[in-house]
Order: sequence, then C-alpha cells, then structure tokens
Amino acid sequence: MSDTEAKSPEPTSSEPSRARALFSTADFKLLRAALASHARTTEDREELARINALHHRLGTYYSG
Repeated sequence: MSDTEAKSPEPTSSEPSRARALFSTADFKLLRAALASHARTTEDREELARINALHHRLGTYYSG
C-alpha cells in the first residue's frame, strides 16, 4: 500500500482498555513522607486533621 492510499481504521473493541496505575509504590512512600513533614509544621487543626486522614489513606495502599 502506498502512502497516498487510505488505510482502514483499526477495529474497535467493545471492552475498555486496562487501567494503568497512577502512582508507583515509591510515590506513595514519598507522598506520605511529605505529608508527615507538612503535618509537623502546620498549626491549623482542621488542615492537620485532613492531612492525617490522607496520610492514613495512603498508608492503606502502601504499608512500609
């Protein structure tokens, strides 16, 4: 087939493509360390509560 000829489109699958991981295990470790560092410097109790909750949730994905 020459470059000027149109190619037929690829057949589409009815199944969705496989989801890819957004973060690696190393990312969770780094994020938890950053949150812990930030938690030590904040004095806002509401923000500290949100930081602690997020830190805990990240720990359920990475325990290390």
